[in-house]
Amino acid sequence: MSELAEKIRSVIGTKGVVSFARFMELALYAPMLGYYEREAQRVGRAGDFYTSVSVGSLFGELLAFQFAEWLEADVHGKHQLVEAGAHDGKLAADILGHLQKFRPQLFEQVEYCILEPSFARQKWQRETLSSFAGKVKWFDSLATLPSVRGLVFSNELLDAFPVHRIGWDATAQQWFEWGVRWENERFVWARMAEPEAKAVRGQTLQVPRELRAVLPDGFTTEISPVAAEWWSAAANKIESGRLLAIDYGLRAEEFYAPNRANGTLRAYAKHRVCDDPLANPGEQDLTASANFTVLQVMGELAGLKSEPLATQSQFLTRIFGNTIPAKERFAEWSSVRTRQFQTLTHPEHLGRPFRVLVQSR
Repeated sequence: MSELAEKIRSVIGTKGVVSFARFMELALYAPMLGYYEREAQRVGRAGDFYTSVSVGSLFGELLAFQFAEWLEADVHGKHQLVEAGAHDGKLAADILGHLQKFRPQLFEQVEYCILEPSFARQKWQRETLSSFAGKVKWFDSLATLPSVRGLVFSNELLDAFPVHRIGWDATAQQWFEWGVRWENERFVWARMAEPEAKAVRGQTLQVPRELRAVLPDGFTTEISPVAAEWWSAAANKIESGRLLAIDYGLRAEEFYAPNRANGTLRAYAKHRVCDDPLANPGEQDLTASANFTVLQVMGELAGLKSEPLATQSQFLTRIFGNTIPAKERFAEWSSVRTRQFQTLTHPEHLGRPFRVLVQSR
């Protein structure tokens, strides 16, 4: 048994069962043991999955172009670009490199901040961003981040927040929560007698009226109170500017599609979807689709105004269109960059699975 598996087993301890949210938190983020806490090649051909950043520098350059357009519309001088969950720092390097080359005046005015609770990941990011030493500041949480005039953004962050896995009891017409226990030398699913998620305890999770009578027994989905709370806190940090997320995600009603009867939880290793999310904790990525409807509501409750939800393809294609008449502010197109753009926007690659939520004050 791995050290991490033993740690999770000890957490389960005499309780006999823990929520999947707790299991996922430990599997991904346990210090020095979790999937994202160990220095390994996780992204790209040699890793477990591809990201928009791993496709090449174009993704960051397109974002930088759009961020610059937004920031330059605000004439108040100093601006903050706040990246939440900067992974290894590559996206930050691509954004800052573009601004330095094509928007040097704005580059001098911008303060780049990274929200990163993990000291291990901060170390990797500092190494990647060594050429921008003095330009980047780190904060370990939203609580320590000052109010922002500019932009708070994340790329593939929210889908890695811990989720509670919940099931539908058609007879009782109510939700229950799936937990994790240790049985026969492996982690297995177990129905929790006492749900941890407040929405399950209080049965406040809304099911569309037309679905209550037909939702099959055992229908499973996920909720992430942590993501909703984080988005609300981030929205409240925006003094003026925007809050943006690019992520795997769905609208609330899409979670109830017949083809999602087992939810959106996925495990990845070596570019393959793994059959058992509970197997080999720390050795496979765990992810579940973000609920953009919930995020949008949380932002609006904090006073932000929502733009229409877009696919990554729609969002990046609009930016591309705006670069055409501004050739002096964007690098020349080449066959390599064209291939990157196709991968980022084609619906069979990264263009459709990722969606973009933008809210502003």
